[in-house]
Amino acid sequence: MNIYKSLNPIRLILAVAAILVLSAAGLAQTGPQNLNFETGDAQGLPQGWRCSPGYTLKLTHEQAKEGAYCGELARDNGERLGSGHLMQSFDAGFYRRKRIRFRAAVRADALGIAGQAYLWLRVDRSGGQIGFFDNMNDRPFRERDWRYYEITGDIDSDAERVNIGLILRGYGKAWIDDASFEVLGDTPAPEPARALTPRALQNEAAFARLYGVVRYFHPSDQAAGMDWNEFVIRGVREVEGATSEAELAEKLGTLFTVVAPTVRVLNGAQKYSLPVELLPPKDATSVKVTYWRHEGLGLGQAQSMYHSERVQESVESAGGEKEPAPGSPLKSSLSSGVTAWVPLALYVDSTGTLPRVKPPANSAGSVNSPSSANDRAVRLADVIIAWNVFEHFYPYFDVVKTDWSAVLPRMLERAATDKDESAFNETMNRMIAELHDGHAQFPKGALSASLPIEWDWIEDRLVITAVGDSIKGKISPGDAVLKIDGRPAAEALSDKEALISGATPQWIRFRALQQLTRGRTGQVARLTIEPFSQRGANVEQSIQYQVLAAPVVEHRPAKIDEIEPGIYYVDIERISDADFNAALPQLKAAHGIIFDFRGYPHLLGPAFLTYLTDQKMTSAQWNIPQLLWPDRQNMQFKRGGEWNLQPANPTLTAKKAFITDGRAISYAESCMGIVEYYKLGAIVGGPTAGTNGNVNMVSLPGGYAITWTGMKVLKHDGSRHHGVGINPTIPVSRTRAGVAAGRDEFLERAIIAVKE
Repeated sequence: MNIYKSLNPIRLILAVAAILVLSAAGLAQTGPQNLNFETGDAQGLPQGWRCSPGYTLKLTHEQAKEGAYCGELARDNGERLGSGHLMQSFDAGFYRRKRIRFRAAVRADALGIAGQAYLWLRVDRSGGQIGFFDNMNDRPFRERDWRYYEITGDIDSDAERVNIGLILRGYGKAWIDDASFEVLGDTPAPEPARALTPRALQNEAAFARLYGVVRYFHPSDQAAGMDWNEFVIRGVREVEGATSEAELAEKLGTLFTVVAPTVRVLNGAQKYSLPVELLPPKDATSVKVTYWRHEGLGLGQAQSMYHSERVQESVESAGGEKEPAPGSPLKSSLSSGVTAWVPLALYVDSTGTLPRVKPPANSAGSVNSPSSANDRAVRLADVIIAWNVFEHFYPYFDVVKTDWSAVLPRMLERAATDKDESAFNETMNRMIAELHDGHAQFPKGALSASLPIEWDWIEDRLVITAVGDSIKGKISPGDAVLKIDGRPAAEALSDKEALISGATPQWIRFRALQQLTRGRTGQVARLTIEPFSQRGANVEQSIQYQVLAAPVVEHRPAKIDEIEPGIYYVDIERISDADFNAALPQLKAAHGIIFDFRGYPHLLGPAFLTYLTDQKMTSAQWNIPQLLWPDRQNMQFKRGGEWNLQPANPTLTAKKAFITDGRAISYAESCMGIVEYYKLGAIVGGPTAGTNGNVNMVSLPGGYAITWTGMKVLKHDGSRHHGVGINPTIPVSRTRAGVAAGRDEFLERAIIAVKE
């Protein structure tokens, strides 16, 4: 999708890995320092704070919030995208089993199209595990005036380091001042795992369905101002013990009355009557009608193309078949004997929605409720919140054909009995795998250490394609891994694939191969290897998982390289706009140009495409869901926001080829879709990931976040892209012999294509 607006989910994990390396520099620090940014060193750097390469950090007295100075984080180069981290890291010993709050005054300026800033907090646990993590991805800031933001979370009992700071994404600067890090109290003891009885499962499923309708479609002021995460955690506890349909209806009614006063929950023996507040008013000039209008799901993210709002219309123009009306509430069957009547529109006057009821008191940050998924109620709440996001807003159920209603009870049962947070991570990954969406990820629990190798599934074997310096001589490219810790490699890979959401097998395979290299720091993997040079022999190798400063990757030419006389190679994953523009004179004189799309273009905007042809071009069709009703009823789509690319000088007339495979996703597929439709050159390799569209994100209790594709993308001709992707015009498959010989068979075939 649009590089300036989309979030590649892989980048979230890579950002975590980057700041893991950065945090290692401060291991001696035993507590937060210089939170008021008043102390600096001889170079004017704030004591105790560091920043990532490519960015500058300094103390400045300009517009400090409190005291004489504040901290300023700025990009020191012109490359687009990327993220800079201001941070400090300190020992977690004092804070274990504590609920803490990191709070700071922040502001930002001149961040350009893609720019945003965020506070962040991450807990590093033993063995390289990630504990509580919140980087405010769902609530970034761009404001120029000082505002306070905060992150509240629990420190794990095995926590080793606490990391806090500020993230700057895109161009510009961000400032931070008057920070604090405080203990709110002891972390409550988590509720242990316990199976749901059949009755309790019905209760929780009924609560889940009602929560989603009220949360996203009941427009009361009380609902709009509710801390819904806290509400759901409390709700799953209160409804579980209902012993009959009548008791369930009573408990649900009591719970929801405070946030939705006109909602009625009835058992089979009760009759519904319309609340007086939903009857047409005698004086229609003093009130209006309000209801939710969703363009995707917009929860206040800066720079998001998704937007949710309560709109108001006059009484005369509201209602009918096109919009909800106060007098026509939604009848929703919650279980075999419980029905809810939920108004999707309300009357509103100058003081707010009717009836006038005092908003409920929120309890966000309360020390009485655990916020870790080691707690059973938190796990159930996470399943309910996540399930409802997709139930009401996911745009591809017509394509993937998942029985989403059946997913809810299965995942509630698993979450109730998950023994700890680690087991729950697997449950959530199984849940989002049912979406068949390459953007859908649940990154919490990602392991920071990796084996110093890269591998691929070639000729029905797990084949080593690259090795790090630490194991050269022990394992070589072309060697096949037969077993991992005694398990057949195919079996281990299949288990990983079951936990990965993807629209195509090639994306699932790519992600599973990545995950198969991950482990805990210092852990040792026992690999049974069949060396390519000794096929038929088995060799045992023990390889340690490490926190790598950079991932192990296969050899490629330089990011822009004349690989044969007159033939240039361009790696879109590594080049920036500046790199491409600087190379234009050489590319104009080239006879052939090969663009390598086996990856994601982090630093390259779509303008490079304008040099590849002399015709005007647009991107594929982007369609944002339009929703007024729950359960995707009458889901409409609003098309817009596509690229309009005008040809630029010089036009590169060389013959072109584009290498791609299942790693190309999202923005890379936007580019490749243009290549395909306008026939800009041969497409060499394998099909792309088949997932495009701006990523959306929502936070969950326990410091979790989930991402998914929030819109529907169709090809230029209106045909399906999701699950199809861009198919090669020249298919190529890798061979084990080619890998062993150090050959890039995709590139070799692309060279032939531009010579033909």
